[in-house]
Amino acid sequence: MAKQIDAIVVGSGPNGLSAAIEIARSGYGVCVYEAKPTVGGGMRTLESTLPGFLHDHCSAVHPLGILSPFFQQLPLEKHGLEWLATAASVAHPMDHDPAVMLYQDLEQTASELGADASRWRKMMSPFLAHPHDLLHDLLGPLRANVRRPGLMARFGLQAAWPARRFAKTFFREPRTQALFAGCAGHSILPLDHLLTAALGLIFSICGHLQNWPVARGGSQAIANALAAHLKELGGTIQCNTPVNNLRDLPPARSILLDLAPSSVLRVAGEALPLGYRKRLRRFKYGPGVFKLDWALSEQIPWQDSNVDKATTVHVGGTLDEIAASEAAAWHGRQTEHPFLILCQQSHADHSRAPQGQHTGYAYCHVPSGCDTDMTTVIENQIERFAPGFRDVILARHVTRPTDLEADNPNYVGGAVTGGAANLTQLFTRPVARLNPYTTPNPAIYLCSASTPPGGGVHGMCGFHAARSVIRKLEKGAI
Repeated sequence: MAKQIDAIVVGSGPNGLSAAIEIARSGYGVCVYEAKPTVGGGMRTLESTLPGFLHDHCSAVHPLGILSPFFQQLPLEKHGLEWLATAASVAHPMDHDPAVMLYQDLEQTASELGADASRWRKMMSPFLAHPHDLLHDLLGPLRANVRRPGLMARFGLQAAWPARRFAKTFFREPRTQALFAGCAGHSILPLDHLLTAALGLIFSICGHLQNWPVARGGSQAIANALAAHLKELGGTIQCNTPVNNLRDLPPARSILLDLAPSSVLRVAGEALPLGYRKRLRRFKYGPGVFKLDWALSEQIPWQDSNVDKATTVHVGGTLDEIAASEAAAWHGRQTEHPFLILCQQSHADHSRAPQGQHTGYAYCHVPSGCDTDMTTVIENQIERFAPGFRDVILARHVTRPTDLEADNPNYVGGAVTGGAANLTQLFTRPVARLNPYTTPNPAIYLCSASTPPGGGVHGMCGFHAARSVIRKLEKGAI
């Protein structure tokens, strides 16, 4: 390592590994530095409750993983990655009606939406004509060379809406409004904010392309496959090697940081000008996450057995209830009726629990850094739609926002998506630059979820950052 290499990547989350892979497959030398004993960032799987029960530490269900334009280029199956899915992507339980379902089949989904059937078809059909081109254009920075400019324009006109207003304007049925609100709730923003309809659209489109999958054996399998492919390409990984300052690193032509802005300041602040550092400090991270994992003696006893068909369950009731929950977290308040994103990985992947038993995973959004125990209110919300849920709990594991940040400094205040994707930070994250992956120091680049297109296990932040580095390496500019 005494000899200067082409690139060092600090951090081995999905974006750090993806950046390293793209650099390695372009013929350049690259090494990844990881502080933990294993690679993965949020893609880790642990026996958090009882022996034999495998729980995903952070990322769990991967609609953008299986559809990632970058991951689809890689032979990850060769390295053990197997995607598993159930009959539906999403189930959304309702109090006095059957659960509303998001199926891969557009007609099957629409058929359960009553008077909104034609409206749902009309909303989705144009985007399903060229969906992979659309995802290619969406999962990157603002750029001129889009594949489908007309389709992007159509998407932009709808995506710019606040999700709550969009749902109430375009849909009449409370069931349809709730289905859209649950998908939009992944934005971790108040649903009255501009652009929150974008997440509702993206996750709905993904559900009609591919039932949302999990990775066999846990999300760690994604990290392991990426790491194995990187090593196959000649890249190297050094685990148990924290980087507290750039001076800890050997000579390299370029350095890519899979770090949140606060960690960029800690590690590389001395190498960056004062004005840029001030802009990084203004970056907003948004609400945190309070998460529970359960070892279960049997499946969750949903009142509507159709909910068993989905890997993901949006638990929160109506559009207005979900909107109230998300607004509360954003404005620093707690709620007794939180919107939950609940995952049933063991329904698709039987290796997650001993035979006949199951795992459960759910989180709600809470104020940044909140240390309040939300266990009771989360389990009350599940009991609302699954009476007797507590009776099947064998053990539980609690993860507070402070636990998430202590484990991974990228999760500032428990924010797991790299920072708020609001109007001022969606495309100009972490600061406004023509190339958001560059910094004023020509040798230092950013490749974390705090760059476009933001959070999720898709690797696109790392891919685009790597392409920026490769262009400079090819020109000999660094």
